[in-house]
Amino acid sequence: MNIVIVTACPSGTATTYLAARRLEQAAQRLGWQSAVEMQGQFDASTLDEAQIAAADLVVVAASRPITLSRFTGKLLYRERLEAALPDPDGFLSRAREQASPWQGADDLPEESSATPDDRTSKRIVAVTACPTGVAHTFMAAEALAEAGRALGHQIKVETQGSVGAQNQLTDDEIANADIVLLACDIEVDDERFAGKPVYRTSTGTALKKSQQTINDALANASVESEGSAPAGGERKKSIKERGVYKHLLTGVSFMLPMVVAGGLCIALSFVFGIEAFKEEGTLAAALMQIGGGTAFALMVPVLAGYIAYSIADRPGIAPGMIGGMLASTLGAGFIGGIIAGFLAGYTAKLIATKLKLPASVESLKPILVIPLLASLVTGLVMIYLVGTPVAGMLSALTDFLNNMGSTNAILLGLLLGAMMCVDLGGPINKAAYTFGVGLLSTQTYAPMAAIMAAGMVPAIGMGIASFLARSKFADTERDGGKAAFVLGLCFISEGAIPFAAKDPLRVIPISIVGGAITGALSMYFQIKLMAPHGGLFVLLIPGAVNQALLYLLSIAVGSLFIGVAYAVLKPSQQKLEVPEGASA
Repeated sequence: MNIVIVTACPSGTATTYLAARRLEQAAQRLGWQSAVEMQGQFDASTLDEAQIAAADLVVVAASRPITLSRFTGKLLYRERLEAALPDPDGFLSRAREQASPWQGADDLPEESSATPDDRTSKRIVAVTACPTGVAHTFMAAEALAEAGRALGHQIKVETQGSVGAQNQLTDDEIANADIVLLACDIEVDDERFAGKPVYRTSTGTALKKSQQTINDALANASVESEGSAPAGGERKKSIKERGVYKHLLTGVSFMLPMVVAGGLCIALSFVFGIEAFKEEGTLAAALMQIGGGTAFALMVPVLAGYIAYSIADRPGIAPGMIGGMLASTLGAGFIGGIIAGFLAGYTAKLIATKLKLPASVESLKPILVIPLLASLVTGLVMIYLVGTPVAGMLSALTDFLNNMGSTNAILLGLLLGAMMCVDLGGPINKAAYTFGVGLLSTQTYAPMAAIMAAGMVPAIGMGIASFLARSKFADTERDGGKAAFVLGLCFISEGAIPFAAKDPLRVIPISIVGGAITGALSMYFQIKLMAPHGGLFVLLIPGAVNQALLYLLSIAVGSLFIGVAYAVLKPSQQKLEVPEGASA
């Protein structure tokens, strides 16, 4: 059977693409030949007249109005996009059984069958946030919005990304909401949700299992804090265990803009000469003072302060930043800052939960007692116990990294590059990235270069493969390859996720090898990178990379390896199709 598949969601991005891929795979399992059109940013996948004429069945999965008049007379089945995502095989089976010749107008199917009545419809407000505030934040928001509407609920999703909060929730919307869904990999300010049932999950879970996430939220959301302030005036918040990893990512997320700004200011000072900043009163000296003397000086205190904030809320910020500043002045660097952040956070949390004061002075606890006691404990421990040994360890690590031979540099590059490609934005990827960002505070720039280069090549490689072996890729995959290529250039590893999800046994190993090659080459060439993000566009900043051409070569080699290897190893689409005339 020949079918055409049309998908469209309101924004025309992630959900459009995912639904098209899942329906295409389901068609292959049924032995059907398919042509796919995705309406949105993937404008290149438009059906031509020959494909429509040859189609035995037209399957439309759309959540916004689309043009259907071109299918007049064809057997057509249409339903909202969200109905195709959970069970694409069942969706196509229903399409075969229920399709009828199309003679109607260009509109959407009635939603009455998929929309519960007002008694079961819920008002949901949600927030999404990932550490870098780029890919996962917005993809998860779109997936939740689509799933909520498919289930018949009223939902609004606020994104807290790299450009700040967008689609912000109003006080009235929060007050009228039945539940609050927080799909966040970092800590966000949840005080405004006090008294509301809250459900917490990760952006990855919300993206991959959006409808299940909403159902789980409706079933398991619970009130975490009181909705009214106590007599003392300060509203209490419950402190919920959220895991060491999440606390660390919260600190890194708040520290990242400081590192980017500082690193680029330092790079700009080098434009006037590597040592031009030593001459007082010059622009180079001012740039170095902004970047190295101020931004980088605040880097470790901000890291520690927001780790402590993630653990103990606002009372943890002061002791955390004090401990971070001590770590910086004692030479303990980012490792000492991490220790100080956790020490301050858990100390503040312990004091908040265990220290009982008379009601008349209870209101002084968050603004006087907790900051004072937690700062004293954190500061004394950092000065007398932690600072000196950690400073010695960090100094030894820095000396090793700055003076290691070619063999050790290549091995480190291999390890960091492979880690960046194991889970494409997951915990292992973030662990390597955090290591590189932390080393920037010690003026060790080579690992960061290897890490960013390796994180770029999986997505770029998928784009190259979809171009080199066009016949092996469906139309939707070729369009996805174009998007992945651009995301890779921007250092968004998640661009390769759709390919890895469909063919993990080939994509992941090839990406790991390609990332390892790139990381090894970057370290071998002794390339240094001043900024921890920006992809190829950071090369536009003079001095941001010390050897731009060799850096491009490292990225190109890894990307071409991934692209060529996957183009060769990927099975042809023709092998999965039933020959014309065979029974379906």
